[in-house]
Order: sequence, then structure tokens, then C-alpha cells
Amino acid sequence: MKFGERVKAVRTSAGLTQEQFASRLGVTRQAVSNWENGRNLPDIEVVIALSKTFGISLDELILGGEDMTHDSGETNSMADKLIRDGSEGRWMRMSLAMSVVGAVLIVVATVLAVVATNSVSYVDASGVLHEDFWLVPVSYACAAAGVLVLLVNFVAQLRRRKRMTGSYRPAR
Repeated sequence: MKFGERVKAVRTSAGLTQEQFASRLGVTRQAVSNWENGRNLPDIEVVIALSKTFGISLDELILGGEDMTHDSGETNSMADKLIRDGSEGRWMRMSLAMSVVGAVLIVVATVLAVVATNSVSYVDASGVLHEDFWLVPVSYACAAAGVLVLLVNFVAQLRRRKRMTGSYRPAR
């Protein structure tokens, strides 16, 4: 049984119309119709609400009490969607972390460059030169590392977009 058929079975066994069912879940009747007809799948939050509201286990609702592959070899679209959503969430968190690290490295490089520019070098009474010479190369290294991290993140995003949509154009 497909996910849409399971949703319809839950709704009809509760004796509800699509409108009543939608109202109890906080969605539109059209959303319920789309789920039941296999045109769309709900988000995980809605699936959990459906499970709690109608007392059906998530295993039964998502997998139908079966393995993820049916006799016909067809995969379970709801389980596939949940796997894709989880993967997408992990990818977005990693990409955000890389962007933050790259930006922080560039900010540190900028601060070090400003400090190096404004630092005073002097020769003390014993003839020793006091200079913060290390600030300049460390600043360059931080800037290069920050740009590299941002560039790697950008290329990874382009490759992921191409793999998912088949082109580098933004998905609409």
C-alpha cells in the first residue's frame, strides 16, 4: 500500500471528510487530496502530527508495516522523502558552518592587518628591534584560508545543485 492509500485509510477509518481531516492536522483540504492521490507528500512534522492525532505508529504510516521495497520492486516514496530531507538538512548545516568559518577567518585576517598597520616598531636602548612582524604573514594565511574555505563551499554547492537538478541554474 502506498503512502497516499494509507493516509486515505486512516482518514476513512476515522470517518472524516478531507476537510475535517485537514482541519485536525492544520493543513488545507487540497494538501490532503494531493497526499491521497500521490501528487505530493507531507513534511515530517505533519506526518508526526498525523501519527499522534490518529494513533498510528510512524512505522505503519511511513513504511506500511512492510519493508521499504514492495513486491513490485517499487521503493517507498515517503521513506525516500524523509531520507532526502534528512540528508538535505545535514548538508545545509555543514554548508552554513563552512561559510561561517570562512567569514570568521577573513574577519580575523582583516583585524590582524589593521593591527599590523597601526603597530609601532621601535629600537630599544640596547639596540633590539621590537616589531610585530608575525602579524602580516598570519593575516595573509588567515585571508587565504578563509577564501579557500568559501571557494570550496561554493564549488561543493554548485556540484550538489548540478547533481540534483542536472544543471548549474538555480532551482525554481
